[in-house]
Amino acid sequence: MADNYAKHAKPGKEKKGCLHALLKFIGIVLLIVVVAVGGMLGFLSLTEFKPDDVMSAEISGSGSRSVAPGDSFDIMTWNIGYGALGDNADFFMDGGSMVETADTDRVSSNLDGIESVITTVDPDVLFIQEVDQDSSRSHHIDELARLRSSFPDHASAFANNFKVAFLPYPVPPIGKVDSGVATFSAFAATSAERVQLPIPFAWPIRMANLKRCVLEMRIPLEGTDRELVLMNLHLEALKGNYVIAGGDFNQIFSSADTEAYPAQEGKWQAGEIDVEEIEGDWQFVMDASVPSCRSLDQPYDGADAASFQYYLIDGFIVSGN
Repeated sequence: MADNYAKHAKPGKEKKGCLHALLKFIGIVLLIVVVAVGGMLGFLSLTEFKPDDVMSAEISGSGSRSVAPGDSFDIMTWNIGYGALGDNADFFMDGGSMVETADTDRVSSNLDGIESVITTVDPDVLFIQEVDQDSSRSHHIDELARLRSSFPDHASAFANNFKVAFLPYPVPPIGKVDSGVATFSAFAATSAERVQLPIPFAWPIRMANLKRCVLEMRIPLEGTDRELVLMNLHLEALKGNYVIAGGDFNQIFSSADTEAYPAQEGKWQAGEIDVEEIEGDWQFVMDASVPSCRSLDQPYDGADAASFQYYLIDGFIVSGN
């Protein structure tokens, strides 16, 4: 009778086999991660927004009015939060939890309200920040085109300061961002330029981050050879012209009265621009009677308005003349 032999693997070989399979699996996972990260970096590198130091900005429409030294006029600045930061919203980067803060209908409704307020104020000059043209966060609504359609009697110019083909952060990702600043003027404008500001970010973060800029618009002053220069965040006068630098500074002027908006523990606090350190004859203007921004650590709708952290971070720097 033939003997039957049972063949069994040795315990040591079983462990080596399992370890080999685990290492192989880990290697495959790491390879996938490396390829995915490399692919994303390559994509961001190929699509990175690389503006020149100075670029011409196209002027759309035409203001019909003229302005002369001694005239008074109304100027308004508003960071509209890409039409998606209404009273329902908080935001993950400001202590909240939301990434997508508004659906298509809510963005459209917010824009209705923004346009209504601007129409009521009826400014001669309007600075707007965070205007989206084709961004995932605002459902690809062309907000610039909509604003231009609502205010056709104004000259307007636009400059990108945030343009990323795909922003992979956070989860779910923000996606495509095509946004910038816009200036609207009831006065006839002769030129507009985008002026690049220093970029504080190094590669690779630079590729998917803001490229802040100044949007400069020039308006001839009637009866003179000088101009009214409208700029965002520019701190020096040019050739004796009349300069207004306005917008969202994300900082408080040291000369502003912020007593009504005390700092709350744990909330983001704005830095301070020490106006005494800026040479020249300048006026630093912020309207302390109304805050220009609220915290986004929680929605505003349905909350105790008195408990919110408010900020005064939007204003104007005006040449002495």
